[in-house]
Amino acid sequence: MTGYFLQAFIYLFAAVIAVPIAKRLGLGSVLGYLIAGVVIGPVIGLVGSETTTIQHFAEFGVVMMLFLVGLELEPRMLWDMRHRLIGLGGLQVGLSTFIVMAIAMAMGIGWTVALTIGLIFSLSSTAIVLQTFNEKGLGKTEGGRTAFSVLLFQDIAVIPMLALIPLLALPELVEKAQNLVQTASEHSEELSLVVGLPGWAYAIVVITAIVIVVVGGHFLSRPLFRFVASSGLREIFTATALMLVIGIAALMSLVGLSPALGTFLAGVVLANSEFRHELESNLEPFKGLLLGLFFITVGAGIDFNVLFGEFGTVIGLTLAVMLIKATVLLVLSFIFKVQGSDRWLFALSLAQAGEFGFVLLSYTVQNHVLPTDIAQTLSLVVALSMFLTPGLFILFDKVILPRFQKTENEREADVIDEQGTVIIAGIGRFGQIVNRLLVANGVKTVVLDHEVGQIENMRSIGIKSFFGDATRPDLLHTSGIEEAKVMIVAIDDKERAVELVKYVRKTYPHIRILARAYDRGHHYALRCAGADYMISETYRSALALGTQALKDVGFHPFRAEQLKAAFVETEAQSKEVLYQTWKESTEENKFNASYRELFMQLEEALGEAMKGERSDKHAKSERGWTPPPKGYSDVVEKLQEEKGSED
Repeated sequence: MTGYFLQAFIYLFAAVIAVPIAKRLGLGSVLGYLIAGVVIGPVIGLVGSETTTIQHFAEFGVVMMLFLVGLELEPRMLWDMRHRLIGLGGLQVGLSTFIVMAIAMAMGIGWTVALTIGLIFSLSSTAIVLQTFNEKGLGKTEGGRTAFSVLLFQDIAVIPMLALIPLLALPELVEKAQNLVQTASEHSEELSLVVGLPGWAYAIVVITAIVIVVVGGHFLSRPLFRFVASSGLREIFTATALMLVIGIAALMSLVGLSPALGTFLAGVVLANSEFRHELESNLEPFKGLLLGLFFITVGAGIDFNVLFGEFGTVIGLTLAVMLIKATVLLVLSFIFKVQGSDRWLFALSLAQAGEFGFVLLSYTVQNHVLPTDIAQTLSLVVALSMFLTPGLFILFDKVILPRFQKTENEREADVIDEQGTVIIAGIGRFGQIVNRLLVANGVKTVVLDHEVGQIENMRSIGIKSFFGDATRPDLLHTSGIEEAKVMIVAIDDKERAVELVKYVRKTYPHIRILARAYDRGHHYALRCAGADYMISETYRSALALGTQALKDVGFHPFRAEQLKAAFVETEAQSKEVLYQTWKESTEENKFNASYRELFMQLEEALGEAMKGERSDKHAKSERGWTPPPKGYSDVVEKLQEEKGSED
């Protein structure tokens, strides 16, 4: 027992130290786990022969991950992505397998072994790619969605691969290992429902298992979860979620299918369940920990003796595999019209071999398809390609993405052939609403934005807009700013927004400047720059939500609206004194101690004033809006007088 405790401590300690450092250096958690495994394994030898056993256990993290991925999908979503799922995914697996097989056969390797190697290297790492996408927020990009569809097809393709591999067994390997085959057969009979069955019976068993997962997940899981949830014990719900995933994985293993695919299918079935979010929150910690353990075992499992003994071969094979896959993916990105930086994200993110490569390698050795020495070398290639993948993401972030962004931003500005009463700088989610309201009421607008993608999106839905930097004087001139009445500043860059307001106020004093502010500090900066009207982008929506919350906790709807109006009015009284305090500060951080102290005093007075509103004896019956509380006004006036006397 002591040995288990020590091993667990070593693995966890390595993760706790390495991963935060890797994240802080911008390397990502996956590379941190891999480095931790290399350090505690080959480098200082704290772990050894038990790594392979732990890796089999840690692979359950991949199973859990695919279950959670399935929960995020709905059958309709899968149907909508069928063209890329089958077309793009199928072509990637097929072409990668064919090219690797052809190269292997050209090197004198038999076609059965060459085909097996091609199948193994055609797969990519679902665990690394999805984990990195989640960390970097790349899952919603076009490149991320395209990569996900290919990964999904690869995971499904593992099933026919597992069915095909035993048919590729080499007679000489079978003959050399008759005793081992007998032992393995006896062992398989104990843990398999399909050993020795004829083909038709095997098909029936497999179909039955899939039907059990689908039908049971749809009709039986909900009553089960309701029953468990009625107990009110969170740990029992967690145990039920684990039982479900482990049970499905065991069933798939018993019938010779991929546990990961079975749990993914179950996740898709449960995607519409009312217990979906509860399942996600309960399983997420286990998934993350087991995936981290899996990556550590990959790093710890690298055999440096074999690596250094066949250094040139291993490195050459690793780079060749990654280059072949990246090339295939790039070609497919042109065919399926993946553009710009998304094309490179798609190609680089899937260039590695995957964790299912370890599963297939073990399976090929058991079924006498690959000799042990070749399998060991190929295992190193799989591990090293996974180890290099975080570096490819860093290459994308630091080198490729900035170049595409720079190219897009350096594009020549559009020729502005229209002029309008209102010029709108920025057509993001804020500027869109403003523009739609104005256009719907017959107001002529000219829209400028320096994000190419945003401009294309607007044009695709019939909203005319021009690419260009609104801070350029020549573009403002051709937009007709001399004749315009209003300038609306809604660009995302806070500093550029302030500079634009300064320029327009100085050069075109006749125009009204309305600006969107991100926060209180930006609001003040825009006011200093000369904006006539500023509004924080979340202020009105937050007020609306807070008012609804008052109604939901029992306030009469009319009373809730009264309190909202009183809140807005009383807050407006403090706006000037807070602004002057901020403006007159000579410190770099204008939100200094004096400002914070004043703000807290006003907040306390606001709270007291609102209490007075709630205790008003006419609160339930009065029909007019309540004026600002007198107590609050007195506090503001007192603070203004004190500030004046100090000056």
